[in-house]
Amino acid sequence: MRILEVKDYQEMSKKAANIVASQIILKPNSVLGLATGSTPIGMYQDLIKIYQKGYIDFSDIKTFNLDEYYKLPKDHPQSYYYFMQQYLFNHININPDHTHIPNGMAKNIEKECEEYEQKIKDAGGIDLQVLGIGKNGHIGFNEPDNVFERKTHLVNLKEQTIQSNARFFDSIEQVPTQAITMGIQTIIDSKKILLLASGKNKADAIYQCIYGKISPQVPASILQLHPDVTFIIDEEAALKL
Repeated sequence: MRILEVKDYQEMSKKAANIVASQIILKPNSVLGLATGSTPIGMYQDLIKIYQKGYIDFSDIKTFNLDEYYKLPKDHPQSYYYFMQQYLFNHININPDHTHIPNGMAKNIEKECEEYEQKIKDAGGIDLQVLGIGKNGHIGFNEPDNVFERKTHLVNLKEQTIQSNARFFDSIEQVPTQAITMGIQTIIDSKKILLLASGKNKADAIYQCIYGKISPQVPASILQLHPDVTFIIDEEAALKL
């Protein structure tokens, strides 16, 4: 486990973008696991700048997103499909057929989850997985629970997560209460993991994740067992370390 403490969100984003860019340069056909939400936006913006300078090429890159809201159409401005087009895919030379996001509108959720797992397996597994972390320690949409859910699955979102995501919607009533997410085992199977955290509201979750007991009540705590995980956290997120 490596912990990189940086000054602020901008420095966190830049360091994260450099690590992802290095992965692409070293392995041009890498499989990247990608995250959404406010935390990785700066990283994506910096990656686009690196791409525009001609330092990296996405043409052979494959991507798998962590999650997607359930029953939110692709064209909804708050769907993660829409998010990825807006903040990354529309600005780089990635093959759309190489990008994968769970289908939140799938009629057969079990089949969708099984097929998503198979696609990751067929791609050779994830080389570098980017993660954020929720205030309650969730990664992807793996919420605090009594057990670690292993594979991609449909999850009921906790009230705290719904409240946190309400800022992206016109009202809390519009926030989806379920999502499809990669499971803990799927995430842990990634060869490398990069977790980003910014802001004092993430300080407790970061402390519990790094120094707390490994428990499904703090899903991110499982990262203590991963052989190659890097945390990039700003000063506010590191307040309790």
